[in-house]
Amino acid sequence: MSTPGTLIQSVSRALHLLDAVGASARPVTAKSLARQTRMPLPTTYHLLRTLVHEGYLARGPEGYVLGDRAMTLAGSPALRPTHSHQVLEHLRDELNAPAYLSVLDDGEIRLADVADSRAAPRVDLWVGFHDAAHATALGKAVLSTLPEPARREYVQAHELADLTQHTVTSTRALLRELSESSEFAVDREEYAVGTACLAVPVPSTAFAAAVAVSVPTRALPRAIASRDAIRRAARLIAYAGPQTAEASITI
Repeated sequence: MSTPGTLIQSVSRALHLLDAVGASARPVTAKSLARQTRMPLPTTYHLLRTLVHEGYLARGPEGYVLGDRAMTLAGSPALRPTHSHQVLEHLRDELNAPAYLSVLDDGEIRLADVADSRAAPRVDLWVGFHDAAHATALGKAVLSTLPEPARREYVQAHELADLTQHTVTSTRALLRELSESSEFAVDREEYAVGTACLAVPVPSTAFAAAVAVSVPTRALPRAIASRDAIRRAARLIAYAGPQTAEASITI
């Protein structure tokens, strides 16, 4: 393939920056991007400021992530499953705990992805989310993002099955808990005895989803202390767009 006779170097460099940010499962610093793209740091900063101003990148405390306009250019609002799984894998490795992603899909909460390992195995998913969202931090975190009428409609339409002695089976008690826990949701042995889960809603107005990790019950305080890492993962998934991955987890 022949090379065009005239190339606009600044455009080429900006596209390389977008590629580098899009390929990362976590925010990327300007210095790291300069090294990856072999650009001078002042040039990198100049291009990054322009890309942020135009909405193609977004800058957070930890670095740069893709912005809304970059996802629009992809031609689809769907989150790339590869990207979301990389985010979960990084969270798993950072906290040494299995990481999960749940989404609200056509009125039902489903488990969309799990990143686990031999050292950090997933919880035994013995009951599907259709019957157990009320007993999981993931389900409660997703429900907490819904308007109160939609939240109440979901809870009233689903049986609050008694899975363990700790499961909340009162509609009133569950709705009260959901209204009081917008920052994160916790499952203390409500789904499985011996296991706790901490979930954070994905901060998006376009779709309802949540990211979580599960740990032995005794390790829940450690997970709560590390909730900023879960928030970062949720923000990365929010930047990427709605989760509509075809390969959902079957329970």
